[in-house]
Amino acid sequence: MFRSGAFVAEQCSPVSEDQVQPNGLDLTLDTVFEQVTPGRIGREGKDIGERRELAAEDDTFTLPSGGYVLRYAETVGIPAEHVGFIYPRSSLMRNSCMLNTAVWDAGYRGRGEGLLQVHHPVELEAGARVAQLVLARADHEGTYEGSYQGENVEE
Repeated sequence: MFRSGAFVAEQCSPVSEDQVQPNGLDLTLDTVFEQVTPGRIGREGKDIGERRELAAEDDTFTLPSGGYVLRYAETVGIPAEHVGFIYPRSSLMRNSCMLNTAVWDAGYRGRGEGLLQVHHPVELEAGARVAQLVLARADHEGTYEGSYQGENVEE
């Protein structure tokens, strides 16, 4: 069962009232990166390729076609007995862009990232709503303790 947008909002910060949707919470754009060196995913570990943070002009990222990693502005905490899914806002799709993400496990806390595929040049303003986080109740054993725990969060 999916939780209400109000419940999802309680698990994130900072949040404004206009981000709360009936079935989830809109996540906003913090910054955009371009990967500049190869990464590697092996059987016994992973190496994330180096990234270059793109410069925004007047808080706007002008992106030609290509693949980018975007970081959300909100710190998200996935509560126990839940799983998180992030979906692109339809405005991205209507502008020839797609946002790919992965499952967010119970216990994860951080400012996550998504893969932005740009199929036609687009401008994205920092703070714009680009994704929607939904939470569903889920049975699980244990909670997330992986290498991305606490990512992009200053404690």
